[in-house]
Amino acid sequence: MTSWLDRPPVQTLLPALAPQSVPQQVPNRLRFDRAELAGAVADLGVLVPIAVALIVKNGLTPTAVLLPAGLLYIVAGLVYRVPVPVQPLKAFGAIAIAKGLGSSEIAAGALLMGSVFVVLGVSGWLDRVAKVFPQPIIRGIQLSVGLLFCRLAWTLTTSPPAEFSDHVRPVWWLLGGAIVVITIALLLRRHNISLLLVALAAISIVFRYPGPLMLGPSSLHVPELSIQTFTTAALALVLPQLPLTFANACLATADVAHTYFGLAAQRVRPGRLALSLGFANLLAGGISGMPVCHGAGGMTAHRSFGARSGGAPILMGTLLLILAFAIGASLTAVLAGFPLPILTGLLAVSGLLHCRLLKDLRHPYHWALALAVGITGFVSNLAVALVAALLLWWAGKAVIALRRQKTANEPKA
Repeated sequence: MTSWLDRPPVQTLLPALAPQSVPQQVPNRLRFDRAELAGAVADLGVLVPIAVALIVKNGLTPTAVLLPAGLLYIVAGLVYRVPVPVQPLKAFGAIAIAKGLGSSEIAAGALLMGSVFVVLGVSGWLDRVAKVFPQPIIRGIQLSVGLLFCRLAWTLTTSPPAEFSDHVRPVWWLLGGAIVVITIALLLRRHNISLLLVALAAISIVFRYPGPLMLGPSSLHVPELSIQTFTTAALALVLPQLPLTFANACLATADVAHTYFGLAAQRVRPGRLALSLGFANLLAGGISGMPVCHGAGGMTAHRSFGARSGGAPILMGTLLLILAFAIGASLTAVLAGFPLPILTGLLAVSGLLHCRLLKDLRHPYHWALALAVGITGFVSNLAVALVAALLLWWAGKAVIALRRQKTANEPKA
């Protein structure tokens, strides 16, 4: 009799075991059509609010904020050939914004994050550890991220940041607009609706921009580092971020890539993701820029709105670099004019669709474990949820193995 624990761990991290409904061809051609562009802009809901806050509240320059993200997007598209996303380090950024930390502490944190993940990627340790995590736990991580996206969308709508021009509008107007955007995006997401929404946002920004527009990049500068800045960054920023980056940016992103794209995602491995985000953070730290990572939720956003190849991240990266160097000096006001209903609507849709990844779980225990990890990670601490879930899973495997061994050793009548 097959036990509920007999399912191979992390089966979607192995291309050979990808779901049969996923195409198994391995396309090498990068696409740059309308669908790729629509998918490329679908993950702005995470990038824009954190970028604006880091610029306005923490003193980062706009060009330094977008440069690491743009370069990593282009590298991800060329290397992985599927729409691997690039996002700000979410817990890191939220803490830095809340505590009002300066660019030097943020740079020190980026350098530490970059060093840790480059070492993990080069060592090959992450790829071995990934085999320890069963699929229900990975799905729990993805549920936690989806719920976090929905909460961020709700917070941006009900308590809009003062940095955005929409913060003066009543909550009912923002909430109603977000609901309309969510409904339209869900119904028409296969028809490149994100392009129309972002085009409407661009028109709104043009009409509301205070002007005049200053061309050219903003300044870049090397951070002032000391033992004190590294200590502050390690304790306040890096330690809370490490479990989320390990679980979501590496393990869950690799899993969702193989779930969505099968063998086409054979280049996407946890160790490689650690390397690419690690080097990007070393760059971000060196120029006092925004720390970045990959993210499973961002891949859902890109794919759900049309992206199917590495063309989408290349297009997005190119757009970010153009903005960084062409209008970097005016970028703060430009990004702050992005309509919040469109921003939060796209973010909420990404979160809702990401939660749907749980649908391939079959056994009630797998559902229970995924829900426990997801909800605990959402309301409390993802690291605690992962450790507890792993102990439960492998303890159960050990008990079943002992029972089978005992049954096999019993004398037959």
